[in-house]
Amino acid sequence: MLNKFNACTRGGLAVAVAIAAFAGSLSLANSQSKYPEKPVRIILPFGPGGVADVTMRLVAQKLTERLGQNFLVDNRPGAGGIVAAKATLSSPPDGYTFYLGGNGTAISQTLFKSLPYNVLTDFAPVTALAQFDMLLATKADSPNDSVQKVVAYAKENPGKLNFGTVATGSTQNLSAELFKLLTGVDAAVVIFRTTPDLVTGIIRGDIDVGFDFFAAFRPMIESKQLKIIATSGEHQNAHLPGVPTVKDSGYPDYLVTSWNALQAPVGISPAIVQKINEEVNIVLAMPDVKARMADLGLEPMIGTPAQMRERMAGDIKKWAVVIEKAGIPKQ
Repeated sequence: MLNKFNACTRGGLAVAVAIAAFAGSLSLANSQSKYPEKPVRIILPFGPGGVADVTMRLVAQKLTERLGQNFLVDNRPGAGGIVAAKATLSSPPDGYTFYLGGNGTAISQTLFKSLPYNVLTDFAPVTALAQFDMLLATKADSPNDSVQKVVAYAKENPGKLNFGTVATGSTQNLSAELFKLLTGVDAAVVIFRTTPDLVTGIIRGDIDVGFDFFAAFRPMIESKQLKIIATSGEHQNAHLPGVPTVKDSGYPDYLVTSWNALQAPVGISPAIVQKINEEVNIVLAMPDVKARMADLGLEPMIGTPAQMRERMAGDIKKWAVVIEKAGIPKQ
């Protein structure tokens, strides 16, 4: 009799636990179906006004309109993105705090001697936003007006060419170092404090080739003070018809595309990740968003969280090699 009673009790308890679990899952599902129920914060490791900031604000406004809650951009520049990343990871993984990462985040994984986080294990990939090519610029009347001429001159005159970039360890800086590695040229890489300083250096002739993005060079391209001799992407840039890629100029392994993407603290609900991913992909396909991005020299990146993780892992390996071979000191 006692055994029957215990069996019944155990059976009843199992049913009760199952009901409670089911109710809990329904409650969680219901909560996630209503997401977002309050404002969402997107932390940026950059100051306001740059390409990444403008892009994120454009997407955030569209998400606000579509989902009925404010998506707020929180600029926290400093320490190579560490300030913004730590602020993100100190927040609960509830889908109300995101981080704008990308290839810069991948670079930081190797560039810094130690980080208070791991890019791949402490962040969950959510969705990519946009990618953009590097441009190789010379002054308008430079005789070295192609990649082939730059390389030939550098090999005939070792140590006489200067390449210009901003910020040691930036994508621009590593792009110049990668160019040196793949072409075998001996050239000094000069670091400028700001992009305007770099542009001035190119126009004055202090710098033979400058490496930066379309948005940075655009005014001087339009005023014909700079000449773009190549771009760094897989295909020719739509803004620069007739300008070859470095790949097409004889160096097929040279491929550099800067990119940005949303990440979240690990532990975020897969359902929320899927929702934000789907919503951002819808926004990126909107004609007005595509037009504004094109104006900034950006290409929307529609894809999955898995594709974003693969891109991040690949860039960590790629730039680690460049940092090591170029002898760039870790920060």
